[in-house]
Amino acid sequence: MENNKLHDIRHSLAHLLAIAVLKHDPRAKLAIGPVIDNGFYYDFLLSKPISETDLPELEKEMRKLIEAKLDFIGAERPKAEVLKMFEDQPFKCELIEDLSKEGSKLTTYTTGDFTDLCRGGHVKNTSEIPVDAFRIERTAGAYWRGDEKNQMLTRIYGLAFESKEKLDEYVAMREEAEKRDHKKLGRELDLFIIDEKVGKGLPLWTPKGTAVKFELEKFARELERKYDYEHVSTPYLGGEELYRTSGHLDHYTHSMYAPIDMDGDKFYLRPMACPHHIRLYQRKPWSYKDLPVRYAEIADYNRYEKSGELMGMIRVRKFQLTDGHIFVTPEGLKEEFKRVCNMIVEGMKGLGLLDIVSYRFSKRDPENKEKYFPDDDLWNHAEGLMKEALDELGLPYITALDEAAFYGPKLDVQAKNVHGKEDTLFTAQMDFLLPQKFEIEYVDADGQKKRPVMIHRSTIGSLERVFAFLIEHCAGAFPTWLAPTQVAIVPVSEKFMDYASEIYNKLKAEDVRVELDSSNETLGKKIRNNKMMKTPYLIVIGAKEVEAGTITAESRDKGQIKDLKIEDFVVMIKEEVAGRR
Repeated sequence: MENNKLHDIRHSLAHLLAIAVLKHDPRAKLAIGPVIDNGFYYDFLLSKPISETDLPELEKEMRKLIEAKLDFIGAERPKAEVLKMFEDQPFKCELIEDLSKEGSKLTTYTTGDFTDLCRGGHVKNTSEIPVDAFRIERTAGAYWRGDEKNQMLTRIYGLAFESKEKLDEYVAMREEAEKRDHKKLGRELDLFIIDEKVGKGLPLWTPKGTAVKFELEKFARELERKYDYEHVSTPYLGGEELYRTSGHLDHYTHSMYAPIDMDGDKFYLRPMACPHHIRLYQRKPWSYKDLPVRYAEIADYNRYEKSGELMGMIRVRKFQLTDGHIFVTPEGLKEEFKRVCNMIVEGMKGLGLLDIVSYRFSKRDPENKEKYFPDDDLWNHAEGLMKEALDELGLPYITALDEAAFYGPKLDVQAKNVHGKEDTLFTAQMDFLLPQKFEIEYVDADGQKKRPVMIHRSTIGSLERVFAFLIEHCAGAFPTWLAPTQVAIVPVSEKFMDYASEIYNKLKAEDVRVELDSSNETLGKKIRNNKMMKTPYLIVIGAKEVEAGTITAESRDKGQIKDLKIEDFVVMIKEEVAGRR
């Protein structure tokens, strides 16, 4: 089935849902009912509650409408007539006024006795809709027009596909996705929590989650040292003048928190560290021989995100970014940017994420005068240079207009979560603007002061977001080097506890992340509990192991390994961890 046909089916089903809801609640007020990925929704202001138990009845009514073989009849109408038709529908009247101001045509579609304000498209007749390929699945709250200041409406979601087989396939895929959801696994594996009393979007890393976080930090710093970065540390506050010079107060205040007044001076929780790194660079004079200067930092950032946009660890209000800034001569910019791209690829490969990421070349929209610094020559040069670098590397990318930073084009490393929503893992950006704003300099071979160019880049993105994608990609079963607990020891009974403790102490002394299960549960339950935590290695200690002075280890990925000396097991696991397999 063509995508346009499926779109029309989904849009038509949204209208049938509205008819069914009006039969359930004749005083309901209609808002909007668009097509979305995998289906549709419709927003209502209801006069009586609707629950999940009512949804099958809505489905049943919609199927009756499909079987009635009703036509969808479109018509273009004058404003006065449309306002009269929807005089008891305030949300529709608001839309009519807005569409009129924009000069848009006002069209309606009629199905049976029901007419909706709509631009189309639809099927010609309800008989074209597969009767068993849709499902009304859930309700949710939604503010009118997404604005928290507006009324809260009831949103009813539906799934719709070309056939029952496609619907069943999607539902099965979604069930698997729900099992992998990092928010669910984060709770089950005790990796992180988001506590209401601490605040929305402010995650707390548990001891297990922090163990993974430390490994990610170590991985990032080792990769940065390999690529000749120097590590720095800067404060998570910045003065008002700093952000006024950088332009963040002009272009980025929507993502910044209100200033903090200290002794009459204003400070901001920083949304990014580039101005701090610039001031570090400016602490002394530099020669062209010193460049490029590469600074890296795992930096604390605070950015305001609307409550409705927060999601687990993927979108938060406080996070740590594996950030970095490079100061390079204009002549060396392209090769340095290619070097950054190579590091990004190596980082994603090392984390096992290379197959799930894609690349987006984000450019400015010249028509968007408010968002971008107004210098056509600067933008054309930067975008041309970035394109050359990406093409020479053979990096597969798509181009996106109006997605650039306010100061320059960027390469966005994109990934989809298990529910199919795409987010930017991290970026690499060329910047000719901030060096101008801060009047950054170096002395060239001719003894003249010149302006360097900056590259803003991340190594593996924010620790929170990459952690979320790793949880989902691995379904919580981290590779041994990343696993919060690498080995769990389970004694068959209390009488084997001494030998189990001896093994525990030897592994701990070798810096293996190990847990000893001393609970009073049955052996079967202990084993099940530890397997549910997706621990890479499980060592069961019984009479045979004590007598032989060996261990039996069960690998999560490779099966059982018997009659191992503890020294041999230590060598094996340390090699596996060191190789980050």
